[in-house]
Amino acid sequence: MYPEEAAADALYAGQVGYLITGMKTVREARVGDTVHLAKKTVPLFPGFKPAKPMVFAGLYPVESTEFEALRDAIEKMLLNDASVSVEKKSSVALGLGFRCGFLGLLHMDVFKQRLEQEYQLTVIATAPSVRYRIIVKHGTEVLEVEQPSDFPDPAIIESILEPTIKATIILPKVYLGAIMELCKERRGVQEAMTYLTEERLVLTYVLPLNEVAADFYDQLKSLSSGYASFDYEEAGYQAADLVKMDILLNGASVDALSTIVHRDHAIRLGRSLVDRLRQVIPRQQFEVAIQAAIGAKIIARETISAYRKDVIAKCYGGDITRKRKLLEKQKEGKKRMKNIGSVEVPPEAFLSILKKE
Repeated sequence: MYPEEAAADALYAGQVGYLITGMKTVREARVGDTVHLAKKTVPLFPGFKPAKPMVFAGLYPVESTEFEALRDAIEKMLLNDASVSVEKKSSVALGLGFRCGFLGLLHMDVFKQRLEQEYQLTVIATAPSVRYRIIVKHGTEVLEVEQPSDFPDPAIIESILEPTIKATIILPKVYLGAIMELCKERRGVQEAMTYLTEERLVLTYVLPLNEVAADFYDQLKSLSSGYASFDYEEAGYQAADLVKMDILLNGASVDALSTIVHRDHAIRLGRSLVDRLRQVIPRQQFEVAIQAAIGAKIIARETISAYRKDVIAKCYGGDITRKRKLLEKQKEGKKRMKNIGSVEVPPEAFLSILKKE
């Protein structure tokens, strides 16, 4: 014990001190690293394997002016949570933000709640996604894809593997039918069903992590009146028939709205998505076409009609050709405006389409 710090040649068990290194950020020093003098090497200890994120989501500030505050808050939280991976991202719909990787859904929820409660930030969390593995044709390369924008050309894809989980659900017997139907809708495969008592049982399912990542837990609680409990563990990867579904606004793809979905569910999800977009995107001075597409194939479409000024209001009687001339002139103007205009998706609209039906 000294009143002031004293230089020492070594630190031993029970002593508290500090050392000066060439590191610039705290992230360079990970738990489990071996520290030694550069000129005097020592045998390295195995340390710990870095945590691998399983669920990915985008975090964006509601107000673009809060981006710096959000960045500072995330950097502070990473000091005591090294398992979160962070990457700066820019979205057409939401502006600057971060794409974060988490260990699971609970981890993501806790991280978001801490940002809001401890740092008084209001953030938008995009729909969670997972990491897919894509095997390329005529090669041994395996690509890891976390977001639809990184999805390669379908022509070079040999197969797609998606992560799965082994889910354990404990529930009252009366809710068995509804829960089994929910798991079937989410492409689950039942492995076991055992009775704890006459009124309570345990279901074991293998489910795709992507189907669980969005709102599975909320649906489970709703269908069971809050009585069902849910736990899961990793179960490796399995092959799946997945496709990238793009959302087009007047022919232009919006990257923030693209999703990776199962082929069997693509048409239903595409129709649902474009219908909700039609309700939340404000009307423009020109007609807006909203389309869901897989590659070059359009699978769903809705149209937002344009505002129309009554250009023939001043025409009283007279020759019909004058009215037609005014309407044709208006139509040409709308067409020209559509060619040079762009459709902006407000954050409120983006938030509303993330909500599941």
